[in-house]
Amino acid sequence: MSQAEELRARILELTREYTALVHAPQPFVAGESRISYSGRVFDEAEVVNLVSSSLDFWLTAGPYAEKFEKTLAAFFGAIDFTLVNSGSSANLLMVSALCAEGTSNAAGGPGRLLPGDEIITPAVTFPTTLTPIVQNRLLPVFVDCEVGTYNINPALVEEAIGPRTKALFIPHTVGNPCDMALLTEVARRRNLWLLEDGCDAMGATFEGKLVGTFGAMSSLSFYPAHHMTMGEGGGLVINNPDFKKVVRSLRDWGRDCWCDPGCNNTCGRRFDWRMGELPYGYDHKYIYSNLGYNLKATEMQAAIGLAQFEKLPRFIEARRRNFRLLFEGLKPLQHRLELPRIDPRANPSPFGFPITVRDGVDRRALINHLEGAKIETRLVFGGNILRQPGFLDIERRVHGSMEGSDRIMRDTFFVGVYPGLGDAQIDYIVEQLFAFFGSR
Repeated sequence: MSQAEELRARILELTREYTALVHAPQPFVAGESRISYSGRVFDEAEVVNLVSSSLDFWLTAGPYAEKFEKTLAAFFGAIDFTLVNSGSSANLLMVSALCAEGTSNAAGGPGRLLPGDEIITPAVTFPTTLTPIVQNRLLPVFVDCEVGTYNINPALVEEAIGPRTKALFIPHTVGNPCDMALLTEVARRRNLWLLEDGCDAMGATFEGKLVGTFGAMSSLSFYPAHHMTMGEGGGLVINNPDFKKVVRSLRDWGRDCWCDPGCNNTCGRRFDWRMGELPYGYDHKYIYSNLGYNLKATEMQAAIGLAQFEKLPRFIEARRRNFRLLFEGLKPLQHRLELPRIDPRANPSPFGFPITVRDGVDRRALINHLEGAKIETRLVFGGNILRQPGFLDIERRVHGSMEGSDRIMRDTFFVGVYPGLGDAQIDYIVEQLFAFFGSR
């Protein structure tokens, strides 16, 4: 072993010792310890990968990123997986890919989307699921959501389709899968692109099939609140081969070249292209065929992600277990609280445990009680997004009543189920919900 290898091994061993000392889980003390709605769950494996990557000083995407993409593609059984810097960027790339010129000849859908074309999406959503539709000068068509599932009401989707409707953009809210049997059939029969926002639902299934594998593309988020994390980060599951090249082009400045970082002339004709109105032989590394961005993640993020992925099965099982414990524990309060509703064909990978207060219960008072007991809560993202100040004046079409979405906005919140919570924390959440109503 060389001197450098010995030194590296010592650094990584010290990293393990440091992580075990500094980042060891702290004991839970009811009423004193804060119960977060989500958070990072990690050990020395993630920190060692991070430090090891930093010692290589690759910085931008490299071997760890390549391995991460291949690992996630295999997990989903996908054509490709594209690593990006956030779930929001993944959503932007999916919608932008539908608008790219190369999509005109893509199989399995209506072709390229043009300004004024419509995308059906739910009113209860995260802002950056909607924003790419607006940014690409498309028209969002809003459909109401269901209390209990917190997803788009699938029975209303087909009747919302108009002459210029070209796509469905379907989030699986708080990790609860939508009725993908119905939605994929509607998309197939009406020749619509189907996009999934799977950021909340990594590992969830519908009829035994992974969420994220139904549409042409699906997004993931690796923000710390999500099922696995690399700090900031996200990705696209590519199920239609016609989108593989365009997505990577859009992520990488819009370039036409597909060389990996640090590589030149993969195509063998770097100075032998004629494109656009450029002179013959213009360097292919500087030919841009799309209006793109720089949305790449770093090598160090991917190194963390690979360690997190090894823990994903037990992370998902912990979320499901915590969800079940909350559901069973709160059943006696169903006359005051509406608990989540799960399609029997679905196996959620819960992001949180959503609760809707029934008539006569003050959500704000209940949330204040929980927060006072050091139990963190969150609302279901933007609620009815059409009520948000930044979206009041966007061009849109609204199909039917938004009664369910407005009720979710007024009456729903969620508490955490993430793997950092154990039986003691879950029992305490249940205890404090009973305490609010003066019973147990």
